[in-house]
Amino acid sequence: MQSFEQEIKTFLQSKKLEYKDNSSSFKRLDFSVRLDETWTFYFDAKEKRQKYNLYNWKLTAEQEPHTFIIDDLAARKILAFGPYSGMVVRDNLLGGYYFFSVLDLFLMPKTRVNRPIEKNAKAMKGKWVIDLRSGKKCASMQEVLQLFHLYIAKREDLFLNILDCFGNYHGEDIGERGEVRRPEYWETDVKETR
Repeated sequence: MQSFEQEIKTFLQSKKLEYKDNSSSFKRLDFSVRLDETWTFYFDAKEKRQKYNLYNWKLTAEQEPHTFIIDDLAARKILAFGPYSGMVVRDNLLGGYYFFSVLDLFLMPKTRVNRPIEKNAKAMKGKWVIDLRSGKKCASMQEVLQLFHLYIAKREDLFLNILDCFGNYHGEDIGERGEVRRPEYWETDVKETR
């Protein structure tokens, strides 16, 4: 099977899109693609190549097919290139691609753990255990590219206008709490804070 990075390069070339391949850099995201004369989108490319050990990661057999594990540092790197950044995961086991914007990574439920490592001395490496179903599933890289464009087109709403909790993430149930806010409360808030 062709590596995901090579698949992306072939796809972007076929679409005649201007892109940069930074996959050999530890400081940059794997790719940046110019969407139009104004917007560039930055993303990391990841692959799920094998099943995770249920015992080591404290997973159930039902959770494992939908589980993906990324480095905490990789997630922070995506944040550093925000707001127009994200991650694309190719699931080599069940098929399909999953797109996570930086906003999704920031807001979605996740489990963070430290994994022991031994180099010169024992240390810890931060990991995120996430559910792929919290991302947007795509059948092709063409669909992923369309999501990049849609994300950029909706940027103002995503970051400035939507008042309710953003996202519909797997396993999350957003309830209601607090008292009903009425216009007179907002007037008081403005008077007391301005």
